[in-house]
Amino acid sequence: MRGDKRFDRLLPDLSPAAIAARRDADADRLNRLMRIDRARLSDEQRLNAELLEWELRDGLESAAFAPEQMPISQQSGPHISAPQWPDSLSLVTAEDRSAYVDRLRAFDSYMRQIESHMRDGLASGRTPPRAVMAGVPAQIAAMATAGHRADPSKHPMYKPFLAVGVGESERRAARDAVAQSVLPAFARFERFVREEYVPGCRATLGASAMPDGESYYENRLRHFTTTGMTAREIHDTGLTEVARLRARMFEVIARSDFPERESLTGDALFAAFTGYLRTNERFYHKTAAGLLAEYREIAKRIDGALPRLFRLAPRLSYGVRAMPAFMAASAPTAYYYPGSLKTGVAGFFVANTSSLDQRPRYEMAALTLHEASPGHHFQIALAQELEDAGLHEWRTTLGFTAFVEGWALYAETLGYDLDPDAGPLGLYRNPYDEFGHLSYQMWRALRLVVDTGIHAFGWTRDRAVRYMLDNSALTETNVRSEVDRYIAWPGQATGYMIGRLRIGAMRERAEHALGGRFDQRSFHDAALGAGALPIDILERRIEAWTDAQAR
Repeated sequence: MRGDKRFDRLLPDLSPAAIAARRDADADRLNRLMRIDRARLSDEQRLNAELLEWELRDGLESAAFAPEQMPISQQSGPHISAPQWPDSLSLVTAEDRSAYVDRLRAFDSYMRQIESHMRDGLASGRTPPRAVMAGVPAQIAAMATAGHRADPSKHPMYKPFLAVGVGESERRAARDAVAQSVLPAFARFERFVREEYVPGCRATLGASAMPDGESYYENRLRHFTTTGMTAREIHDTGLTEVARLRARMFEVIARSDFPERESLTGDALFAAFTGYLRTNERFYHKTAAGLLAEYREIAKRIDGALPRLFRLAPRLSYGVRAMPAFMAASAPTAYYYPGSLKTGVAGFFVANTSSLDQRPRYEMAALTLHEASPGHHFQIALAQELEDAGLHEWRTTLGFTAFVEGWALYAETLGYDLDPDAGPLGLYRNPYDEFGHLSYQMWRALRLVVDTGIHAFGWTRDRAVRYMLDNSALTETNVRSEVDRYIAWPGQATGYMIGRLRIGAMRERAEHALGGRFDQRSFHDAALGAGALPIDILERRIEAWTDAQAR
């Protein structure tokens, strides 16, 4: 994906010996790093040392909880990632494709290693909750159908060999690799997951119910928020944000044309308004093509306004495409798939076009800001260019959740400053778009409450679903998919709003310190200019930038 072709014929070695060797190497690297006198380093090298120490310590602490024993969920795992390899790899030469065929041939052995770790997870009690795994066998089965067996060239992992100019001998080798390695691997894996793994998964929901569960969840919160906040602190922060955003939502409802905005009040008004949003046809596309076309139109409006807010801009372009059908039913509304200038692959904003009556138009502006520009694509593509600026390539690979997702959530708030010719709401052209933005902010605030509620405070799945439906305009399909995601991925969802709040607080402090001299373009460049950083390191960087601006 990054243009480094030395290992193109290999898949990861997931054997216990290889995993142990990597952990030993990380421990040795950390010991050597801590012997370096950082007072003698340049500012940039001190930052490198801080980041490397953070990454190594985090990895070693996380390794104690055997993450290799829980490699799959309804949203992640080889059944999700492997079929998308052709969309993210540059396979333009015969040598590229030959190496890819070798990977296909090794796929069966690779999957056997994953299955072995999952059996260890069954024995140790480290599994996802059974409640969120019901749809996974069908996801895997979609990768080994009768149609694929009859014609392996129909398989998603064969896709590179459909291109014009690929020789028949290459195509035959790829078909054989799919037929002899990929399809048997997926078929065996589906049978194992359906017959043994899902029935053996734990009946509990919260991470705290697993072995070393409380320590494990604390580790996940540190990893994803890059802070020392406790579950209670995060939960209470979420409750405060939910109350603040709910008050703003009522202000927006009052400015809408909702027929009952003056005859109802309080919870009854909120329930009626969100019910109106969920059911009125005016808020939904009839076709997948129409949905994608509007996303693309919003993206171009954003691109034309970005120079108002940024001096730095990435060179890599991005596109908008539909989510693969095999994963859409149990996947979120959208996600971003990184590209690479080195390999000539664009980034992509991938939109879910299934269940169109659950994909409201009033959320589309906020979602585009988050997933594309100035959110994920903008930030990640800029970070990829750090190597061109003289930094080590490793710096381009960092992706701390609180920074990456916190920045994307902060990017949603910039919609008011984009497209000012449209009026005071900017990209949010009417109260419904603005409510969609607030609903997305509320969504991430709700995550702080629900994630900690499930994993630390014993919440049930139904309680989490009801809490989110009562406090947002999210559709029930989205809410149930999201709650299942939080159950399967402890702590991850808390990184978004914690990062967003901390980045917003950095901006407020800088604005207060600089007054009329505050320049948001310079602030944004400072926030993004070093790539992804843990929150405390970013705070020190912005403090130094603020001091320099003041001088």
